[in-house]
Amino acid sequence: MFPYPSGMLHMGHVRVYTISDTIQRFRKMNGYNVLHPMGWDAFGLPAENAAIERGIHPAEWTTKNIAEIATCDPEYYRWTQYIFLELYNAGLAYQKEAVVNWDPVDKTVLANEQVDHEGKSWRSGAVVERKKLRQWFFKDLLKDIDRLENWPDRVKQMQRNWIGKSTGAELEFKMSPSSSTTSHLEPIKVFTSRPDTIYGVQYLVLAPEHPLVKKETLPVEQAESVLNFVQELSKKQNAEEAEENKRGVFTGMYAVNPFTKEDIPIYVAPYVLSDYGTGAVMGVPAHDKRDFEFCKVNNVVQDIKYVVEPAIKELDQPVDHSSPYTAQGVLTALSGPYKGMKSKAASKAIVKDAQQMGVGSAATQYRLRDWLLSRQRYWGAPIPIIHCPSCKVVPVPKEDLPVPLPLDVEFSGKGHSPLAGKEDWVNCKCPKCQGPAKRETDTMDTFVDSSWYFMRYTDPKNTNLPFDPVKASSMLPIDIYIGGVEHAILHLLYSRFISKTLLKQGAYSELPETKPGNGEPFNVLLTQDNTNPKIIATGEQPLISFEKMSKSKYNGVDPVSVVGECGVDPTRLHILYKAPPSEVLEWEEDSIIGMQRWLAKVLKLSRSVPSATQEVPALDKMTSEEREMYRVTNQTVKQVTDSLSGTYAFNTAISDLIKLSNHVTSASVEPSSPVYSHAVQSLVKMMAPMTPSTSEECWEVMGLDKKSVFEQEWPSFVPEALEKDQLECIVQVNGKTRLSITVPKELAGNAKEIERLVRESETGQKWLADKPVRKLILAKKGELINFVL
Repeated sequence: MFPYPSGMLHMGHVRVYTISDTIQRFRKMNGYNVLHPMGWDAFGLPAENAAIERGIHPAEWTTKNIAEIATCDPEYYRWTQYIFLELYNAGLAYQKEAVVNWDPVDKTVLANEQVDHEGKSWRSGAVVERKKLRQWFFKDLLKDIDRLENWPDRVKQMQRNWIGKSTGAELEFKMSPSSSTTSHLEPIKVFTSRPDTIYGVQYLVLAPEHPLVKKETLPVEQAESVLNFVQELSKKQNAEEAEENKRGVFTGMYAVNPFTKEDIPIYVAPYVLSDYGTGAVMGVPAHDKRDFEFCKVNNVVQDIKYVVEPAIKELDQPVDHSSPYTAQGVLTALSGPYKGMKSKAASKAIVKDAQQMGVGSAATQYRLRDWLLSRQRYWGAPIPIIHCPSCKVVPVPKEDLPVPLPLDVEFSGKGHSPLAGKEDWVNCKCPKCQGPAKRETDTMDTFVDSSWYFMRYTDPKNTNLPFDPVKASSMLPIDIYIGGVEHAILHLLYSRFISKTLLKQGAYSELPETKPGNGEPFNVLLTQDNTNPKIIATGEQPLISFEKMSKSKYNGVDPVSVVGECGVDPTRLHILYKAPPSEVLEWEEDSIIGMQRWLAKVLKLSRSVPSATQEVPALDKMTSEEREMYRVTNQTVKQVTDSLSGTYAFNTAISDLIKLSNHVTSASVEPSSPVYSHAVQSLVKMMAPMTPSTSEECWEVMGLDKKSVFEQEWPSFVPEALEKDQLECIVQVNGKTRLSITVPKELAGNAKEIERLVRESETGQKWLADKPVRKLILAKKGELINFVL
């Protein structure tokens, strides 16, 4: 994943790119044609805020930090705008009103993460409002998570939870005819995943933005209190906190339960979301925890109806009605004709009957909302739309792209976006009627830019299309994608959406056997975990913990100072050795010194190798010491190759390399031996992806080949060499380990000969003496023997 140039880089960035650089070097040495590009996610709020803090223009600050592909380059965002128009023409980009967190001082939309626990803006400190604005959206049509076989299960589950697929029914509740002021209104549609609880519906709750919540439709006697309640909500909470609120207000209106025919009250509460489902929910206090709490707090009803009970319950014991029963079970007598049916069967029957009655049907609902992509900020790709009084919404012709972001603006970061006040930019001609019109002044969310950049890498100089279909088709999907787990939801979801949509639009193609397939952009996903640590046994937070490095938190370690003091390769090794990629990296500079010493040790070993190339002799021509060194070398090659090609356990690979260097140093094999030279050469080659500079120096010192170490083939192992001449056999007596002995390989399966060797040893005499053996158990191919006396 490419970085934001929004501040100074920190060691968190170095970790991600050290991992990707290591993998690409390893793959290249294995003969692969590797594309390992770099670019910058250069538009967006982080870069804009960084520029504001430094009192300079975002364009100046951003270009100081980048040299490769940048999303703020007109030659890049021209194609971001092109993709927007492709989606718009396909009906996948649209504009509608939506409820947002609005900062009244900075006059911009805020994400939930940008609103503090007091409901105030993280930047201006103003109390955030809930406000309806016309915003641009992409329709999100995602599926296929089960195709992602090489993604962490945790990330896939996070995406499933975010998408939140629910199956159930959509039911209609007609307005009660008892009130002449509301009986003419349209029925209220409600989605439920539990149709079996329909007889327990005792009230309805509307979102504050629901069409019925306005002065014209509310009863006169309740209108003022309801609208005041809604107004108060909009100024005291962000959207996320509102969802947890249990306060509500009675509207004075009633609806009719389509099955019980009873009038039920209608409330308004902030936990119901206008842009999820129908903006209305049914209140079933007996079988939903939130409904139960809402009912109690607002004193909705006194007699709560339990219409489902456990299928198995204790005899002569009353069912507990002090809390809601939320599981499925058996319907009670209160469920009328469905009494005695199990929840699953009752749900099907109720949906079927609702369809016949004309009051409902089966439905599937997704928690995932369409992607809100417009921002009321300056530093972003302008949305290529023109608003004409006559022609309404008109897309900018593709031949007129890019719609340039003007640089000569009065820029402060406060109030409206500078684009809105740039009249010579805003005012334009309508492409259809040539009459006076105005440009869209919202810019695109930076996630739009970063959701397709990897496709541009396949053809970065193309001036006719975002990328050539043939080139993109030959390279996509990405073999391995590396980045922080914090991107598991938004960035990865958006990238999947754009990639799958462009495949459907014919922008590129894939073969039937392509994995994951169906437009999925990333085959293997390797994430770094940035969660706060907990004590496993108790689940408690430790007294000392390590916080994720972040530019916004100003807690990042400066890579320049670390590298300047410790060196590039020791820093890389330290990052890879301290923790596997999927775990938290606890940054401690003190332990880098161990890596510095090890690299110095390998350099010393390299200087001891003769410059003349010698063939490794056959196994039967080696001394026992040479055979053991050759075995350890081949075993290390096998283990390191496995670590770098499959598990990405870099810490294990480094540990194996350290063990090999220790063996070479301590063995009695002479440096003039071809086996010694082979071991050191293999060591340097295997280090190269992780320590490129040191390995290059070591390779040059050995003088074996004038070509770079990265032009050498990756070492391969000889299976026959992995077998040991001697085995270390663990000796147990009555199941308890008492000693170990060295056994020749040819005796590994000979229990009697191993018993003889044990009895001949001094320690074996102590435990066996002349005692008879009742049973002799040989296991692990001769590496374990148990004497049962």
